[in-house]
Amino acid sequence: MLYSIVDPEGYGPRIWFQQVPEGKVAKNRFHLDVKVGGKREDVSLETRKARVDAEVERLVQAGASVVRVLSQSGVDHYAVAMVDPEGNEFDVV
Repeated sequence: MLYSIVDPEGYGPRIWFQQVPEGKVAKNRFHLDVKVGGKREDVSLETRKARVDAEVERLVQAGASVVRVLSQSGVDHYAVAMVDPEGNEFDVV
């Protein structure tokens, strides 16, 4: 089981995940963006959207739920807001 994320280059902070017995009772104190689409400068909107949608499908199969799609016509941004099975919010970008 994965308990932390460590930057292999050693520059970024270690992100540690701690399980607790209590259920969620309030809004998240932090918000994660799971970046899978790629950089706007390097990847077309259509390709980023396909990558995000594929990851969203994988996460739905793993138990997450879609809250809403974050997209507007004419804006070069696409993301999907989701929640994990315990109600923790995050975006797939």
